[in-house]
Amino acid sequence: MITRKRPAAVACALLAMLTAGLAFPAGAAAGEPTGQDAPKVDLVLDVSGSMRARDIDGQSRMAAAKQAFNEVLDATPEEVELGIRTLGADYPGDDRKTGCKDTAQLYPVGPLDRTEAKTAVATLTPTGWTPIGPALLKAAGDLDGGNGSKRIVLISDGEDTCAPLDPCEVAREIAAKGIGLTIDTLGLVPTAKLSRQLSCIAEATGGTYTSVEHQDQLTDRVNQLVVRAAEPVVTPVATRGAAGCTGAPTLKSGLFTDREEFGKQRWYRVDVLPGQELRASVSVAADRAVNPDYGVLLRAVTVHGREIVRGEAAGTGRTDVISTGLRYPKPEREDSDGDKPAAETVCLAVTNSYSAVSGVKTTPGLPLELTVDVVDGPSQADDVASFGLGRGWWLLGALILTGFLAGLVWGWLSRWRVAIWRTN
Repeated sequence: MITRKRPAAVACALLAMLTAGLAFPAGAAAGEPTGQDAPKVDLVLDVSGSMRARDIDGQSRMAAAKQAFNEVLDATPEEVELGIRTLGADYPGDDRKTGCKDTAQLYPVGPLDRTEAKTAVATLTPTGWTPIGPALLKAAGDLDGGNGSKRIVLISDGEDTCAPLDPCEVAREIAAKGIGLTIDTLGLVPTAKLSRQLSCIAEATGGTYTSVEHQDQLTDRVNQLVVRAAEPVVTPVATRGAAGCTGAPTLKSGLFTDREEFGKQRWYRVDVLPGQELRASVSVAADRAVNPDYGVLLRAVTVHGREIVRGEAAGTGRTDVISTGLRYPKPEREDSDGDKPAAETVCLAVTNSYSAVSGVKTTPGLPLELTVDVVDGPSQADDVASFGLGRGWWLLGALILTGFLAGLVWGWLSRWRVAIWRTN
């Protein structure tokens, strides 16, 4: 999630990484690359003339991008091979044919020399056209080879100016090659037309689109995407939730995708054995224009309709994806005959309160990503069966008792001192 304040965004990034670590322990995630090849990221930056506009925190879009890139380069994990490609950086003229070839590799994809990469970024000056389609084709070539994860991060402030080469069709062509390349897009102070184009590019390869209006948003989001490239690759499984718990699909541990209509619910079922813990998280993305003030609610419910636990999050129009999660540890108990009871069916209900702006299509539904993980729960020695403080209640009780006794002693001493003072 992207927020206006950098500390909050960093906290969200860390929470997302921790959630991913909980859901998919190292070495256990399905779809991981089988070899030892390093993950590759190609940052594709729009350096067209419109990047001179001074509407990002009082500075130009180009200055904001440079500052963000410098911070991202400092934070890039050592195992990531990173490169930088530009579009519209070199040709200032009016010849369209020449301008639509203006894309170049500023820094080659490979082991990162941070000083060298920063020096290259410092030379950039807003110049020419916006050949997004040609730049994507070249960037796919930059990442060729190896079986590690591959990611293009495209940052642009304007739609492609080189039609009829449609950048969305280019993205679909790249996806059709089956090379496992993801394209994430970021729009700087985007128009509705730019948002539609960048959303289409990202969706074609299973990537994400983010609108950016502040420099710290840009820094945080690009950092998240670069770090994500170094995480184990998990292939999501398409599923279709039901309108109620009855008839909902039963899910095992994994990553699942679905579509949810505006303001509706989707239901899923998960079987949890005694002594196990259910961990679930959901993200719902606004892939089109929506009204501000919205939220997502994830509930764990029994088959009889009793709510067990919930997670919820809200947004106010400044984020494109909103996420929440929950944890449910099922205590390990034995029946009176000594046999362990059967698995409990937990119903997961996902509800969103998005609403589309006037004139925007409401179909298909909003993209939904659901993570489910069922793991061994805490042992009886570390029981948290009360689903709260667990043994921490003993500590809380001891602190309350200590405070009460201290208050009595202090009151007695105060009255004694007052009595002595009056006597004297």
